[in-house]
Amino acid sequence: MTAVGTVESLWRYPVKSMRGEAPRECYLGFAGVYGDRLHAFGSEEAAPGFPWLTGREQRRMVLYRPRFRHPELAARPPNLAEAESEAPGLTPVYADREGLAVDVETPGGEVLAVDDPRLAERLNEAIGRRHTLSVVRSERAMTDCRPLSLCSLQTVARLERETGRPVDKRRFRANVYLDLSGGAGFAEDAFVGRRLKLGEKVVVAVLERDPRCAMVTLDPDTAERDPAILSHIAKAHDGYTGVYAAALVEGMFRVGDPVELLD
Repeated sequence: MTAVGTVESLWRYPVKSMRGEAPRECYLGFAGVYGDRLHAFGSEEAAPGFPWLTGREQRRMVLYRPRFRHPELAARPPNLAEAESEAPGLTPVYADREGLAVDVETPGGEVLAVDDPRLAERLNEAIGRRHTLSVVRSERAMTDCRPLSLCSLQTVARLERETGRPVDKRRFRANVYLDLSGGAGFAEDAFVGRRLKLGEKVVVAVLERDPRCAMVTLDPDTAERDPAILSHIAKAHDGYTGVYAAALVEGMFRVGDPVELLD
């Protein structure tokens, strides 16, 4: 077991493609981070293999602010302590629909329930082609590929040096930002095929590098596009930034927790 860094911040995104929140602690289960990508907007106009409305089509989605109506209930599974007390440690259940209810603040300051038809109307504004939208809810995090994404601060800093411009880490929409020892950018690529321990309990298998799409071109605060960052990643790093992982051992982990390489 080798110490490789610490957890710098944790992020979850209650609605796919909308702004994230940064809790001090999270529960990681086999299905992903508890409460992450809990909702998504399905679009009848989207491709069958990827049936969502995202910031690729409606870039202002990144300015919408989802929040849990009952933050204390959304912090962790309600029966976590009881499940963990059962040998060898059972998978806990999600809170009910009301316990994980989500409201969304629009860029204009209006606060609407995620399933309010008016929210779909707002998302169709200034989009070019109107989308027929429906809210999808799933206890499995509706990530594009793998349940967990990680990126290091050192990788973000290296991209800043290479491009000669500030790069906001939030562009990469990772669940876990790592502060790795040694300071080398893209060091997390070497974890692919290996196991990491996050905090006292959580163990993840790092599965592959994270291929990047147009979402990284969106400024998290303005939604303005900057295609240069994606172009640079494609040319200098084969289109990848950060890594994907999946849980092997479920549990709580926290900001500041040690990150250890197990093999």
